[in-house]
Amino acid sequence: MKKALIAGFLVLCVALSSAAVPSYAEDNSKPGEGSSQEELAPGARSAILLDADTGTIIYEKNSHDKLPPASITKIMTMLLTMEAIDEGQLQWTDKVRTSEYAASMGGSQIFLEPGEEMTVDEMLKGIAMASGNDASVAVAEKIAGSEEAFVKLMNEKAAELGMKDTHFVNCNGLPAENHYTSAHDIAVMSRELLKYDQITKYTGAYQDYLRKDSEKPFWLVNTNKLVRFYTGADGLKTGYTSEAKFCLSATAKRDGLRAVAVVMGAPDTKTRNNEVSRMFDYAFSQYSMHSIYKPGEVLGIVKVQKGTVPEISIQADKDYSVLVKKGVKSPDIRHEIQMEPNLKAPVAAGQVVGKLTVYQGDRVVKEFELTSPVEVKKAGFWKLFKRTTGKLFHVDS
Repeated sequence: MKKALIAGFLVLCVALSSAAVPSYAEDNSKPGEGSSQEELAPGARSAILLDADTGTIIYEKNSHDKLPPASITKIMTMLLTMEAIDEGQLQWTDKVRTSEYAASMGGSQIFLEPGEEMTVDEMLKGIAMASGNDASVAVAEKIAGSEEAFVKLMNEKAAELGMKDTHFVNCNGLPAENHYTSAHDIAVMSRELLKYDQITKYTGAYQDYLRKDSEKPFWLVNTNKLVRFYTGADGLKTGYTSEAKFCLSATAKRDGLRAVAVVMGAPDTKTRNNEVSRMFDYAFSQYSMHSIYKPGEVLGIVKVQKGTVPEISIQADKDYSVLVKKGVKSPDIRHEIQMEPNLKAPVAAGQVVGKLTVYQGDRVVKEFELTSPVEVKKAGFWKLFKRTTGKLFHVDS
């Protein structure tokens, strides 16, 4: 009986308390609708509001319309930059040299001179805060060798993230034929960028300097004024061209809830900022995050066949939470953990070994992949022999 239990699924079904528990966002509002059919972004051509952690959509309007994104394009440029740093391809202190081509960019810029060098850290400031078209191209060339090669990486990443409404032609969002994305896809890449905690150091700063110790220091003022005037706002990117109108992908965090709000095609900056603020106000007043497991809590044990260790303890590596509507009772929320029943060594660190499923009634509202925190190599014959004989004689091996 014991062996049968070990070989089977490890299923932990834990019903949450029957006390007052809010219900999930998607059960109380339809996409594209706010409270009581309220229009949260009437002036925007398209918009979307979602929870950054789970991706639950709270509100959307024409969110899949393919539109010019202007400088919001730079979210993907920053994402690939952060990935290159995370993977060790770039260091924060690496020097980035400005080519003639990069220096020739018009529009928003940090006025890089041909041959001028800045660190990756400084270039990222110029992109995030001042929307530097020249800095974007310089970094793109540093990472991929040319802007064209970098744009290929941008489109590959978009495909990887499931951004079906997107096609990039350049790395900075200057007007170009066949360069488009959607509010939905902008929210997707914004969520991905926010996985790198360091990014809000740049996108959330209101002012800073470049060339600070030179004869001509360059004062940076964030183009996203919400980081100064909206409590909790710390990013991400503005955009404007005469074709795209006024665009913004913004993020703010309060009481553990991080929201992402995107507007495209707003008629002016006031409308753009007001509608994003309105969406944030709605999200923070109507929703909260409900924690299922907190970081460090044990979720269960998964057995490993023929491994150097016989089992792996799986702990929550983050806060497993779901978005819930405030003030609505729903006692039928539960969750279930399933571990891989036939896991065989070798097991790679980060390999998926199970899943956490959250239900409301019989409906799945969220699934989380559970991964191995460690590598488990395949055990040799002698170790397996000792383990087998140890079990026979009740000896630890």
